[in-house]
Amino acid sequence: MTGPVWWVVTDLDGTLMDHRYDWSPAADVLRDLRRREIPVIPCTSKTAEEVERFRAEVGLRDPYIVENGGAIHGETPSIGSWQQALGPTWAELKPQLQHLAADLGEPLRALDDLTAAEGDQLLGLSGESLLQAQRRCCSVPFVPPSTTLRPRLRQLAAERGLAIVQGNRMAHLLGAGVSKGRALKVLKQRLGVAQVRVLGLGDSPNDLPLLEAADVAVVVPGPEGPHPALLEGVQSGRFQLAAFPHAQGWADAVQRNILDV
Repeated sequence: MTGPVWWVVTDLDGTLMDHRYDWSPAADVLRDLRRREIPVIPCTSKTAEEVERFRAEVGLRDPYIVENGGAIHGETPSIGSWQQALGPTWAELKPQLQHLAADLGEPLRALDDLTAAEGDQLLGLSGESLLQAQRRCCSVPFVPPSTTLRPRLRQLAAERGLAIVQGNRMAHLLGAGVSKGRALKVLKQRLGVAQVRVLGLGDSPNDLPLLEAADVAVVVPGPEGPHPALLEGVQSGRFQLAAFPHAQGWADAVQRNILDV
């Protein structure tokens, strides 16, 4: 990578993919980005295993950000594949989830503790796909508590030097300061491309740091519209709103902002 004009830095679930993990409406645009050598950088709550599978399907060779900014990954000719952790490990975080559950007075079930049937019901994942999602390195996804308890849980986490971010279906326990936005900054520094322009795309609260760090930020809605937590940014004009849900909206936004310019 030698400093392209644009990076497309994108969330996957709910943004480039719908909730059945279908990205096919964006296939032509992804192919055009590859042809023009514009990097497509997944920036996701998924694990590295999951992203590597997606990259193989799409034909990507660009760097990527996993577990809500917990680590960055890439490849260079001199050293091959590399990764850089940006926060505490799963082994350090997992016991903290149980401490938080005790403080909150409500059980908090981690993703890796879900049964196969629960994983299928909650996430639509089964078999090896579920196992790849459960094998975490630097975050602990968990079934979130009731909405009324979430502010208290975030406060308890902050008191322990931790952070909790909310995705579409799971909450995620992270180290304090770990975020998609910080990971993007570190990745740009590591690759020496501080001047690159970033088109950032996301759909849920855990994407806010990415959207705020992007030069052009696009909120991709679901079928019922954009996530309420992102509405203020759309209404203020800080974020664009994609015209369609999921991959169709993603493709249209990339086309309008980069490929047609």
